[in-house]
Amino acid sequence: MIIAANFKTNHTRKSTKEYIETLDKYVSSLKNDDSVLVFPPSTALDKFNLTENISIGVQNAYPVEKGSFTGEIGLEQIEEFKIDTTLIGHSERRHVLGESQDEVREKYTFFKSKGFQIVYCIGEPKEVREQGIEAVMAYNFSQLEGIDLEYENLIIAYEPVWAIGTGLTASNEQIEETLALLKNKIKSPILYGGSVKVANTKEILEIKNCDGILVGTASWDVDAFCQMIEIADNI
Repeated sequence: MIIAANFKTNHTRKSTKEYIETLDKYVSSLKNDDSVLVFPPSTALDKFNLTENISIGVQNAYPVEKGSFTGEIGLEQIEEFKIDTTLIGHSERRHVLGESQDEVREKYTFFKSKGFQIVYCIGEPKEVREQGIEAVMAYNFSQLEGIDLEYENLIIAYEPVWAIGTGLTASNEQIEETLALLKNKIKSPILYGGSVKVANTKEILEIKNCDGILVGTASWDVDAFCQMIEIADNI
């Protein structure tokens, strides 16, 4: 299982350090092979002494080593902290910040060339879901255009946009159907994200073809995130 936490624009450098220390102590006490990923804000990046099960990643980065790109971070800043994991294509970057598929593809190609572990996000908005499963899959596959699906360090995160931060969660039947169709094309692990919380973690992780979860709001509390890891450990 892969259990991932996306802090988005939450937590400070101090609170992230405290969170990571608590998380590391908890994960170190377990005897499992689950992978735990944490994506803090860029201001909280640091070198952490972690058990091998835990990886720190960046939520976003510009596809350059360094350069004149105000407000961005590049490979040079990431490598300072020995980080080699990144999120790419999150719906908030696509739909709120206007990243095009060309821009997403450019980031993917760059960080793939650097050997990064990439959590690549896809997901449909509500109006597409309402059109039926064929429209849903066409939309999601369009977000995979130009993406090397054979890359060994690729993880796909399926997050229906209408279920992110809304309190809505896709039904188990919707998730299972979508993941099954994605698995026909994708060999990589597939995570589900979208209003995942402690109360629904078990039922989501037990869905066929679900290899883990990408958690937003519910992961910002370290105790809740540790409960999710414990649930995964017991499945």
